[in-house]
Amino acid sequence: MKKVLLVFVLLLVVVAGVLFVQNYLKIGGFLSLQKTPTITINNHTFELSVADSQKEREVGLSETRSLPERQGMIFTFGKPDYYSFWMKNMTIPIDIIYINDQKIVTIHKNAQPPASQLESPIIYGPTQPSDKVLEINAGLARAYDFKKGDMVKYENLSN
Repeated sequence: MKKVLLVFVLLLVVVAGVLFVQNYLKIGGFLSLQKTPTITINNHTFELSVADSQKEREVGLSETRSLPERQGMIFTFGKPDYYSFWMKNMTIPIDIIYINDQKIVTIHKNAQPPASQLESPIIYGPTQPSDKVLEINAGLARAYDFKKGDMVKYENLSN
C-alpha cells in the first residue's frame, strides 16, 4: 500500500512539474521581464495593445466593444508614410493620433463608426508622414488637450 501511495505522489509531482515548465515557457520564463508597452503624452499614460503585423493592423480595435480610459492601441510601421485608417466594423468612437518619431503630427478627434454597414466609412489620414498611430477613446485628446507638436514618450515598445 505504501508503494502505491509513493508512486501516486511521485506521479503528481511529475505532472505538476510538467505543467509548471509548460507555463514557464509560455510566459517567457519565471518572473518574466516582459512589461506592458505604454505611451505618455502631456503626463497622461496609456497601456497599449500593439498592432505591428498586417493582420493585427487590419483588425485593430474593430472587435472591441469598450475601451478602458487608460488603454489604447498603437499601430507601428517601419518607416514614416501617409498611412490611412477607417472605421470599418468599429462599434466605438475613437481619437486617432498620428505620430512621427516622438511628436504628434495629426489628430482626428471623435472619429465615429459608420451608422450602418451600408454606409461607407470615412478614411482618415495624416497631414504629414507618420510612423505610428495611436487610437484611444473618443474625447480624450480634447479632454487632455493633446495637440499637434506634443511630445510622446514610449516605454517597453519594441518598434
